Amino acid sequence: MSLRKDGRLSRRELMRALSLCAAGSTVLGPLLTGCRESLDTPDSLGQRGGVRQARLDGKPRFLIVVGAAGGASIIDSFLAVRASEAGPDAARLNTFADGQVQGVLDSPFRAVQVSSPRLGNIPVPVRTDQLPFVTKHKASMLVATSVGTSVNHVIAQKRSLTGNSAWRGRTLQECVALQYGAGFPIPNVNMGMGGYAERGTDASLPAHCYGEVVTNPSLWPLGLDGRKGLKDVPPEDVVALARQTRNTLDARSVFGQTFENAPALRRWNEQRGVGQPALELKDLINRLNVLPDTPPRIPLSEYGLSSSPDGARLRAAFPDYFTDPVEGQAALAFLLLKHRVSVTVTLGPSFNVAVGGETGIANPPLAFDFSHNDHRTGQAFMWARVLRVVDRLIDLLKAEPFDAESGESLWDRTLIYVATEFGRTRPRALNATEFGTGHDLNNGFLMLSPMLRGNTVLGGIDSRTTLTYGFDARTGAPAQGKRESNEADIFSGILTAMGVDTSGSGLPDASGFLPT
Repeated sequence: MSLRKDGRLSRRELMRALSLCAAGSTVLGPLLTGCRESLDTPDSLGQRGGVRQARLDGKPRFLIVVGAAGGASIIDSFLAVRASEAGPDAARLNTFADGQVQGVLDSPFRAVQVSSPRLGNIPVPVRTDQLPFVTKHKASMLVATSVGTSVNHVIAQKRSLTGNSAWRGRTLQECVALQYGAGFPIPNVNMGMGGYAERGTDASLPAHCYGEVVTNPSLWPLGLDGRKGLKDVPPEDVVALARQTRNTLDARSVFGQTFENAPALRRWNEQRGVGQPALELKDLINRLNVLPDTPPRIPLSEYGLSSSPDGARLRAAFPDYFTDPVEGQAALAFLLLKHRVSVTVTLGPSFNVAVGGETGIANPPLAFDFSHNDHRTGQAFMWARVLRVVDRLIDLLKAEPFDAESGESLWDRTLIYVATEFGRTRPRALNATEFGTGHDLNNGFLMLSPMLRGNTVLGGIDSRTTLTYGFDARTGAPAQGKRESNEADIFSGILTAMGVDTSGSGLPDASGFLPT
């Protein structure tokens, strides 16, 4: 039995199939499945919105989402435009003096240098250079140009994670947790803000797919055990007996009997009876603890606790982990992946001021949205902040073996997605070097992973307008006239690189994101 080129059975084959069905045949399903698989081509797979199961090796892959809150401008980084390239309107567009835009050897990317005595009206110097980062990581970098559908912060943030509800309203993190998270204690940990922290709208997913919100990454691990860290606590067997008695009494109570089938109570009982013991068994209160044992300020040993075996190198990589939320989030993200607690972690700066760092300011007000006050220095400062954390995370992941058999590092199976929210407006006052910008739909996203087509720009930029144009998601070919929304392409491209099975999703074929 075979399908015609249009995917349909012939009349003779249809009659045969119906006769098999009437006879109660158990081979009908495999026959029809085999027929359909015989037509599998890259085009047909893309049209059905799926990936070949052969690409799924059964091992987890990991997604780190970095929310670039406030609108990170792609033309102030990897697609910057020199004034000499923009023609007569260069002085009124967001272009750079030629010397500030550096080419990258054997790469389509660019890197920007910015030097200023102050950050807008904040008297701290800004001296940034993106070239070392791009030179170091270009082989795993992919920039995909984009046109969004909202310039509202929270809405745009969420749409950067759902592709504007491209697949039943699921977030990228939920899709990855569904594919790889079964058996992980907390598959989806979310330390983001605003729309980056929201769950999707598909209520049919298993509960473990939804994000576990973490507000303080440095202190959160101390709450992952019910008895450790307490003085004069009863022996473990006594605590276990108390818990068993508590569970029995709760189930027999009027409340427990009345609401025993309520989803919220069932989930609570599952977390308390299954989830909590799993966390305690992994000793995460110590393994995820970056804090050092420094009595009397942090007397861990006095309470029977210890710092993570990786604590020293994480404190070296992220020295401001306790005062800079993003550094603390990055340190915890590494440990969550290393110890197989999570398959996806979300982090990123908030709109709040963070004090610290070399200049005394780690995060300006409104993060990337400080561009309303001073676009050029705000973008430069925040891009440097994000890239510094990403660079150190990649170094840690590269140094960490994935397993003992494959020879892979943790980085070989990880994708970092810098969700840039939206872009910024292009006009400026004539030859201004200090100017403010508003929100704009036109922009691009940064991704880094060995699983992507590296050293690649999908799409491009019109140097005469500084607006990006689109691309064919299946082939990766540029489409210079394409400026309509492509949120679903970005969403599908990330899931495709992650090896997520998107069968039945209706998502576009995004093979252009994969290595050739």
